[in-house]
Amino acid sequence: MKGLLLRLSALDADAATAVRVIAHFEALLGGALDPVTLTRSTAGLAGCAAGLELPDGRTARFAPDGAALAGAPGCVSGRVDLEPAGRVWLERPGVPGPFDELVLEWMAIAARVLAGRPRPARTPRAADPALVELVLSGREAVEDRARALRLLGLEPGTPLRVIAVAADTGAGTGTGTGTDAGVEAVALLGRGALRGTVRVARVGSLGAVLVQRRGGAPGGEDAPGGEDASGPDGTCTGTCTGTCTGTASPAAELRAAMRERARDRSTARGPAPGTRVGIGSGADPLDAHTSWAQARSALRFAVAGAPQEAVADHDELGPLALLADIPVERLRAQADVRRLGRLGDPAHGERGGPAAGQARPGGELLAALAAFCRTGSLRQAAAELHLHHSSVAARLAHVEKEMGWRLRDPQDRFRAQLALYALRLAGNGDG
Repeated sequence: MKGLLLRLSALDADAATAVRVIAHFEALLGGALDPVTLTRSTAGLAGCAAGLELPDGRTARFAPDGAALAGAPGCVSGRVDLEPAGRVWLERPGVPGPFDELVLEWMAIAARVLAGRPRPARTPRAADPALVELVLSGREAVEDRARALRLLGLEPGTPLRVIAVAADTGAGTGTGTGTDAGVEAVALLGRGALRGTVRVARVGSLGAVLVQRRGGAPGGEDAPGGEDASGPDGTCTGTCTGTCTGTASPAAELRAAMRERARDRSTARGPAPGTRVGIGSGADPLDAHTSWAQARSALRFAVAGAPQEAVADHDELGPLALLADIPVERLRAQADVRRLGRLGDPAHGERGGPAAGQARPGGELLAALAAFCRTGSLRQAAAELHLHHSSVAARLAHVEKEMGWRLRDPQDRFRAQLALYALRLAGNGDG
């Protein structure tokens, strides 16, 4: 297994490779796992030294050739902290590898099992992109789409949702490196964030996720202690507690997974991908192209950053989703959108002018505005942004001065929210 991860990433850096990594840890979890086996195996897989400290004090550290290492770790290239104590880490010279984060996440899952914590019940499965594209196409014959669904392990008669994932390490800067969206989707869902049958593939520049839960209840048949609420033919029996139009929205689960992932990333080196997620409505699997179109439309409303903003649900948007039908050129030409775009420029305040020396980076201003518009409360916005309320107030005052708004006025706040959505749509023209 030595260096297997690096050899795989050089040949096939996509979601299928990521799931091979997950399968490696699944095999370990299915056997007689101990700290030495886990750490030695991880070091061989990653091709660099790996270490582990469990909450009960057990430790292990191995080189990629399987030799035990003594002493303190060298240059830690990435780590994930365990709770209530402990950690796992990799020691790769130079920059982290393309799959180091995924390896660390699953090493941490295995370490938590060793510490007596439960692991996720299901893992996402990488799917054949050709089959997923066939399912998401509205042009192919119904028989072909039904066959593709069965080959993917999905039921043609049970509703599903489609999720679109976009990832870019330079999100919002214009200098992103184009992180593989399929890999990012697997890394996000690898925590068992979604119950049910989950299939992941890269479709174009996006990660496409198919989620199917029988019965449509929020927990579905895969929820802890849950039971299938559907009849023999997959139709609702009336006993489920959620919507039966293709499962309850997974927005809350995905936002929770992103928060947990952000906490794990807080000690990692290097930029975190700017992940955005769009969720389509529940649909008949043979009409999955409708949910896919809705997911890509919702994705345009999402912005990397706070999980509440990074995950956009087409159902939650309601009539606001109609804004996506407005041509991008018209959105960019609107006066409020143009001024807000200039305000959000990363270089805002660095140029000369009346705001020079006082202006804050544009991203901070827009983040404060978005949080206030969403919560309607200065203190709630400050809590969400992990700032003192006076700092948020100062940023909002700057926005008011530049835009001519009074954000305490419901009409102006509504206008500001619409301008924010229009600005996102103008910048995310293709999702």
